[in-house]
Parts: sequence; structure tokens; C-alpha cells
Amino acid sequence: MKLTDKKRIGDYYEEVACHYLLKQGLLLLAKNSQCRFGELDLVMQERTCLVFVEVRYRKNNHFGTAAMTVTPNKQAKIIKAAQLWMISQQLNPEQTEFRFDLFAVTGREQEWIKNAF
Repeated sequence: MKLTDKKRIGDYYEEVACHYLLKQGLLLLAKNSQCRFGELDLVMQERTCLVFVEVRYRKNNHFGTAAMTVTPNKQAKIIKAAQLWMISQQLNPEQTEFRFDLFAVTGREQEWIKNAF
């Protein structure tokens, strides 16, 4: 699979996740926010809580589910990226309510995992 195909598939499932979460009442603040530690797929808000959403896709579960692909190393990168994003928005990470959610799609199954890590 070429990189452009992976990017297109990733963009598609980020849109799926975004539309689903918007229907659940969350507000979109940012998409594909880049920093030196990586990318934040979706930054949303649910009431007073910032929600950093990692979107993962796997065609099937032959080698595990999409949710299983968020390794401790990946989690650490997302956490650092989220801290930098909050600082860039002039928010204090120690005084801001936030959480990390996972929107995982494996085959035709999708799940939204709140407080995934």
C-alpha cells in the first residue's frame, strides 16, 4: 500500500470519527494538529473537558484490533503533543480538565473508548 493510500484511508476514518463524535455532542477544536512529537488527530471539547482523540484503523483483526495499536510509546507521544497544544493555546495543563480517547475501527466494527489512557 502506498503512503498516499494510507493517508487517504486515515483521513477517511478521521472524518468518520469526527462526524460520530459531533453527533454525540462534542465540539471540534482542531484536526491534525502537528508538533515535534507527532500529530493530534482530533482535539474536541465535551462540556468543560478537552478531549484528545486518537483515531486508529485496521482492515481486520488478524493481527489484533485497531485499539491494540496504541502502544505505551505512542501514548507518551500523544500526551506530550497534547501538553504542547494546550500551552500553544495558552492553557495550563495542570489547571485544564482533559482526557485521551480512542476511536478505533477494526473491519466494520467501531468503538469509542473514553479515557483510553
